[in-house]
Amino acid sequence: MITRMFFDHPSSVDESYGEHARFAFGFSMKLFAAAGAALVHAVIPCLFEKTASRIIADLYARTHNRGR
Repeated sequence: MITRMFFDHPSSVDESYGEHARFAFGFSMKLFAAAGAALVHAVIPCLFEKTASRIIADLYARTHNRGR
């Protein structure tokens, strides 16, 4: 049960638990930055016009077909 919970998914993308945790943390920080840029853009439309979409596109490119 513990192995399945903590190690099956990371190994499915060819990472150790630590590598996967580091990647997921960095991913979440980039999503947080994208959300912040989108929030600022909602209030002041001339700021961060393409920042959130650029970050999302970059994250998609890094994760698409990962582990296949």
